[in-house]
Amino acid sequence: MGVITQVAMVQAAIDVNGMGQAQKVSLADEIFAQQPNMLASILALSRMGVGMVQLEVPLHILLVTFQAMKRSGHTWPIVSEDLQDRCMQRLTARARFNDGLPSDLANQVVEQFCDEHPERYLLAFVYGYLGDHDLLRVRTDAEKYLLMAALNLVECVAFAGSTTAP
Repeated sequence: MGVITQVAMVQAAIDVNGMGQAQKVSLADEIFAQQPNMLASILALSRMGVGMVQLEVPLHILLVTFQAMKRSGHTWPIVSEDLQDRCMQRLTARARFNDGLPSDLANQVVEQFCDEHPERYLLAFVYGYLGDHDLLRVRTDAEKYLLMAALNLVECVAFAGSTTAP
């Protein structure tokens, strides 16, 4: 089981949804100080064709993710660029594997992945938020990069959370 509980996840989403712009900027400053690579991975999306309106979606996901990390009470290591790269390699390998499967088997693999994911509440939030903004169908390269960056945040948090003691 992961570090981020359902209660921490829900409260983090409530926290961020209730923040004004100045509070979100302050939280982004905290992220820059404590998890600069996570922030950089989202901000880099603007160079990959993700427009400013769409960029609000992964930024919101990052804010909620970081708030959930804080609410977990866990001591989090800095997510390095190397960790981000390794998690992205695993994520893309999993996507390639699923691509070749018949749809019913692919659905089973995805369901099993979600059920067994160490940070399943975070994963559920990310999938739900992306779905609410119609970003799961991947119609453009920009949407693909956005989706992969958001899912990679989850993978990095899951890995980082499993490598340190609470």
